[in-house]
Amino acid sequence: MTYANILVSVDFAEGAPDRVRVAAGLAHRFDALLTGVAAADAPVPLFAHDVRDAHAQYERARGEIQRELERAQGLFARSAGEAPRTAWRGGVDSPLAYLVEQARAADLLVLGRSDPTDLDPGPLGILPGPVLMEAARPVLVVPPDVADLPARRIVVAWKDTSEARRAVSGALPFIRSAEQVFVASVGDCARSEGAQDVTAHLARHGAPATTHLLSAAASDGAEILRFARQQEADLIVMGAYGHSRLREWAFGGATRDVLNTAPICCLMAH
Repeated sequence: MTYANILVSVDFAEGAPDRVRVAAGLAHRFDALLTGVAAADAPVPLFAHDVRDAHAQYERARGEIQRELERAQGLFARSAGEAPRTAWRGGVDSPLAYLVEQARAADLLVLGRSDPTDLDPGPLGILPGPVLMEAARPVLVVPPDVADLPARRIVVAWKDTSEARRAVSGALPFIRSAEQVFVASVGDCARSEGAQDVTAHLARHGAPATTHLLSAAASDGAEILRFARQQEADLIVMGAYGHSRLREWAFGGATRDVLNTAPICCLMAH
């Protein structure tokens, strides 16, 4: 398994050029097609004198979005220098719906995570959470100030869920070429979660993998991040939203903790 088609979301967030550079570096590593994607929806006019006026307002809004898409395409072209082959998809549509639609022809999606102090990404911006829920593809979330992903030291945050299994399968191209893979399971049930079986499975794929059973902590996500820092990892692989998104929002959870605060790239799947 490899990545033949990598898709990157393009907007005007402060970290967007670095995000495209990360995706371009991966496209170069895996000899993959890199596709930049951006979309924004033209608002329906709220006040219009008649149908002709409403149509004119809508067409003006479409024209503004087309100009924004051209700007985004230029940003993508300037930042994608390492990619061996590139393509562009821009649409006047809901950013989420358009990205999910384009994901049908991708092996890996690359999205950004913004800090609260970052610039507004504008109408093209999209949050990773809804994409994770709907795209049915592994999603690589790139934090601010990261422009390269060697993926030499990988932490697999293991919990025996369908989401974690999909994440591990989706990350195999990274895992096979890593220098070290740490399969980490957190909590009182860590010994029964099958982490050692996963380690043996990854070893059969040629990965130098080891098992680590971590003590229960106030937050599984915080413990995974602490362990990743300790191991000097540059990639975390984990399932996303094993609980409902409502429960994650109300009570917190590993997905939310990592999405909001991880200083390194995270490959997630739902």
